[in-house]
Amino acid sequence: MLKSKLFGPFVFFAIFVLIDLYVWQGIKFLLRNASAKKLKITKIIYWSYSVLIYLSFSIGQYLNLKPTSWGKFIGAFVLFILICKLLYIIFLIFDDLQRIIRHANHYFKKKRTPSIAENGITRLKFLHYMGLGIGGLFITGAVWGIFKGAHNYIIHRRSLKIDGLPESFKGLKIVQISDIHSGSFWDKEAVIKGIELIKKEKADMVFFTGDLVNDTSKEVEPWIEVFKEIKAPLGVFSTLGNHDYGDYVQWNTPEAKEQNLKEMLQHHKSLGWDLLMDEHRIIEKNGEKIAILGIQNWSNVGRFPKYGDLEKACKGTEDISVKLLLSHDPTHWRQQVLNHKPEIKASFAGHTHGMQFGVDTAFYRWSPAKFIYPEWLDLYTENNQHLYVNRGFGYLGYPGRMGIYPEISVFTLV
Repeated sequence: MLKSKLFGPFVFFAIFVLIDLYVWQGIKFLLRNASAKKLKITKIIYWSYSVLIYLSFSIGQYLNLKPTSWGKFIGAFVLFILICKLLYIIFLIFDDLQRIIRHANHYFKKKRTPSIAENGITRLKFLHYMGLGIGGLFITGAVWGIFKGAHNYIIHRRSLKIDGLPESFKGLKIVQISDIHSGSFWDKEAVIKGIELIKKEKADMVFFTGDLVNDTSKEVEPWIEVFKEIKAPLGVFSTLGNHDYGDYVQWNTPEAKEQNLKEMLQHHKSLGWDLLMDEHRIIEKNGEKIAILGIQNWSNVGRFPKYGDLEKACKGTEDISVKLLLSHDPTHWRQQVLNHKPEIKASFAGHTHGMQFGVDTAFYRWSPAKFIYPEWLDLYTENNQHLYVNRGFGYLGYPGRMGIYPEISVFTLV
């Protein structure tokens, strides 16, 4: 047991020492003309910070400590510094490769390669400053993403053309939110402003597509009074995401985990939300009907669970030609819905957050999420079936958003 607890910190220590040693060589180069005193002070500051991070991480891992709110901010700062170091390393590696090629060329041709930029800034120094500059820009953007981007709620409006939509449901207005991650919130007033935006839409129904918490059901308890303000005349329907089951917590007993899930179900009731656990609800207007389906988390990505049962949710809706589905993970759509269940005209998902980082414009969208999820953001339509991947209302890990902001989706059925 002790060995297993020490293995993680040891690997962490080894990798990050190598990173820090490499970065330090670059910093020493930039300070090669500085005084011995300045170099010594820089060295003390640089390595004191690194040692403090190593010790904090190792102690936290060994004691299995959960980060506090301030701890999450500190963790984000540490992550920013690490990314800056990695960006700087890219430029160091590029320069090292150039020097290796030049030395090899000199060795085999037995002649000296003329130096470049003898007057003014050298190419090597230019690369070092560029690496540090890009790292600095990243930190600036990341800090902005916390204090401005985290709660920069954007309303995205879409008209969904539904084949065979009953006349009584034409113009039906639906609001979707997803991935609240209440355990991550750090600004209650800002979150309340987001809820006010939802209420102003006066939707006919609201969909919540999973991940109410990060780890345990208790995280949502301080927020119940806030989120219970979300109401709609035809109902607020919800489903569970991968974070809602307590799978990322080391529980003392299986019973404790089971109790956590029971509390989660109760919290949805306290919110006034109709939680669909592989179930459906039939909505009737003027004798015409549509079905709202909701399944538990089902993912085609191996590390996420397959709890949902779509067939169970559909049972009893065979005579209803238009169905709308709440399913947290967008990979479910291509595997079990598209071309398999043509009567499911529109599916609503979340999960990806757009990785909270990227470019999100009407003309171009990019995020690292696209390398993991075929459908990772906004609207997809094939064979008259829609999938909408919501950007998420909250945030996880990094307590902010850069480029891809929290979303409130508003749909009109036509």
